[in-house]
Amino acid sequence: MLKEQIEKLAVAINQDVVSNRRHLHAHPELSFKEYETSAFIKRKLDEMEIPWQPVADTGILAIIHGDKPSDQVIALRADMDALAITEANNVEYASLLKGVMHACGHDVHTASLLGTARILQSIKSEFGGIVKLIFQPAEEKLPGGASVMIKEGVLENPKPHAVIGQHVMPSIATGKIGIRKGKHMASMDELYVTVHGKGGHGAQPHQNIDPVLIAAHIIIALQQVVSRMANPHMPTVLSFGKLIANGTNNVIPDQVYLEGTFRTLDEDWRTEAHSRIKKMAETIAESMGGRCEFKIVKGYPFLVNEEKLTEQVYSYARHYLGNENVQDLEIWMAAEDFAYYSQVADSCFYLLGTGNKARGITAAVHTPVFDIDENALTVSTGLMAYIAVKRLGN
Repeated sequence: MLKEQIEKLAVAINQDVVSNRRHLHAHPELSFKEYETSAFIKRKLDEMEIPWQPVADTGILAIIHGDKPSDQVIALRADMDALAITEANNVEYASLLKGVMHACGHDVHTASLLGTARILQSIKSEFGGIVKLIFQPAEEKLPGGASVMIKEGVLENPKPHAVIGQHVMPSIATGKIGIRKGKHMASMDELYVTVHGKGGHGAQPHQNIDPVLIAAHIIIALQQVVSRMANPHMPTVLSFGKLIANGTNNVIPDQVYLEGTFRTLDEDWRTEAHSRIKKMAETIAESMGGRCEFKIVKGYPFLVNEEKLTEQVYSYARHYLGNENVQDLEIWMAAEDFAYYSQVADSCFYLLGTGNKARGITAAVHTPVFDIDENALTVSTGLMAYIAVKRLGN
């Protein structure tokens, strides 16, 4: 049976997949600068005799044609950029570039899709239809590589009937995946705020307009957007993670700088909230004698897993992994530019278990000590190959 054939191939190529992942992990590149990564992928595709074309500078689109007759098309996506984080892991494949690290598992995604490609290329006589392999740059940086790839036609000629993606998740044990139908991940907007006042001596506050106090009022007041303005049934997050008030213990500065994020899962509320946030901050600053420059950079939309497609993926995953190894997920307020695919095509994005508590592999993504249980690479390659051939109708 095809399932057993794919399982055997996933095991057989595992060492190569591990090797590819370790190479990519040791040679990370930042968003829109994945030149060596792109060259590595192209070499691997050439070795497999899979045709490819460049898209969005460092991105790659490769295509596998099944030998049997079918008009079905599926796209499989992997991102490949790293983060500006200095790795703290003491492993032989640790990053060789100080200050840059694959701390979000994109090395895993890329190596896995190369492995899936190898499986599908070796069994293309067993299925029909077209598999589009999307190796995407810059998931970590606005405007997001997905949006650029889509604009350059990665979902055209031919259009896929489904787009599938996966993401590492250390809180899920290796051997398992997590999946959710419908709205899954949040939109993401960046907030940049400068509060202007009038600085001076801390002992003479009556002669100043204190931007630190104004900023404090703004931060606290804006939480009303979440607690009093948002529908309680609509998940909403408003957080500030950066505050610079460059005075001293007795010097009030002229201005305070803030950075934050706004996230939700409804586009109408997202637009309304932007207006409310900006107006509230500006009004508070004005009422206290200062002024506020409030810039909102609109980021990724929310990610939605199309119901019928996701139900199919549920079924395929249960058959491939066993019912007990497919978990139902809650909404996750993180953001992912795979959301762009989900807004224009039937899509399904699931989380790949990479954690192993017994071995101490539990660190979260975006941390200097993030790593994976590499046994997950057998699942990541085989399951996606199985999903592809099943969804193509084979």
